[in-house]
Amino acid sequence: MRSYRTLFRTPEFTPFLLSFAGSAAAQTVGALALGTLVFRATGSPLLSAVSMFGPQLAQLVGATFLLSAADRLPPRAILTGLALAFTAGTAVLALPGLPVRAVLAVVLLQGLVASLGGGVRGALLNDILSKDGYVLGRSVYNMLWGLTQVAGFATGGALLALLSPRTCLLLAAALYLVSALVSCLGLAARPARRAGRPSVAATWRTNALLWSVRSRRLVYLGLWVPNGLVVGSDSLYVSYAPGAAGTLYACGALGMFLGDMAVGRLVPPAVRPRLATPLRLLLAVPYLFFVLRPGVALSAVAAAAASVGFAASLVLQERLMSLTPDDLTGQALGLHATGMAALQGVGAALAGMLAQLTSPAAAMTLMAAGSVTVTLVLAALGRQEERRPAVPGAGPGARTEPVAMD
Repeated sequence: MRSYRTLFRTPEFTPFLLSFAGSAAAQTVGALALGTLVFRATGSPLLSAVSMFGPQLAQLVGATFLLSAADRLPPRAILTGLALAFTAGTAVLALPGLPVRAVLAVVLLQGLVASLGGGVRGALLNDILSKDGYVLGRSVYNMLWGLTQVAGFATGGALLALLSPRTCLLLAAALYLVSALVSCLGLAARPARRAGRPSVAATWRTNALLWSVRSRRLVYLGLWVPNGLVVGSDSLYVSYAPGAAGTLYACGALGMFLGDMAVGRLVPPAVRPRLATPLRLLLAVPYLFFVLRPGVALSAVAAAAASVGFAASLVLQERLMSLTPDDLTGQALGLHATGMAALQGVGAALAGMLAQLTSPAAAMTLMAAGSVTVTLVLAALGRQEERRPAVPGAGPGARTEPVAMD
């Protein structure tokens, strides 16, 4: 297992992380400010949740039409362009008097262009590091995301006590601009990973190939559905505890950091595959107790404990990489990122509707129960898949489907 010192001595790894940190900080501060702005204007848990997590639902459209660009365009140009697009979009959201419909339109457009980001960053990380360093590097990436969320939500909550939500959105736009500059100046001008122009046809063809093998389908569903349902619970923090939402998000991010550190650095590689189901259950079970309407302190503990379970994504991403050819890495990880984001958007919308009909606490409990159920079903299907005979020559991870992996 590689060390953290070795990782940070790798060229481009530090600017790669700094670029991501700028975008992540902008996203956390901006999302909290926007959710607060919409909730104050409408009093609607549904619209507040959709404003924060709706862009992730729009990423499903991007995955359908744009995802082939993740392997067919230079990564530095894509990351710089995405950060500039978010700079402009977040500045527009800060305009006074912008109607809620216009706000939702802007955030959905942001989600559409963001569909490229997850795949490009994941594949670039794989390019920067050798294969034996990917899981450790990805754990550092996730840990940075957790720390940035802790700092971003805590800082965002403090800023919202002092400044208006629109001023906080302008600060988020400035952070996106910093990310664009770091990407442009700190990353090497790598060529596209795959020849050919990005197109809708190429996106559909490769997505179909990635989805065609049953073992990969189960990995994708494991990455998307339990996570998305729990994020639906997360999206209700603003309506569950309006004065302490930043604290709950920060505690959840801290739990995510600790889980990624433990799984990425401390757990032996031979043990990691066995942790996928326990971690996904941990992700949801603490939210079952929200039916009791705990106070802020107990809610914060539950959020931190549950978020340790997000480390299941490290285990499942490692398996996905083992099942995917190198020249499809960008689109495979992009499909994972956009599918996960889309399911998180669906989870947020569903949780918001349930909260409208019942209460935020009841909706959070129902979403967690759904996540537990899905995890148990996927675990049973995974055990069946392991018992199925592999088809000779069908490619990595294939079982009964003779799919070519070229």
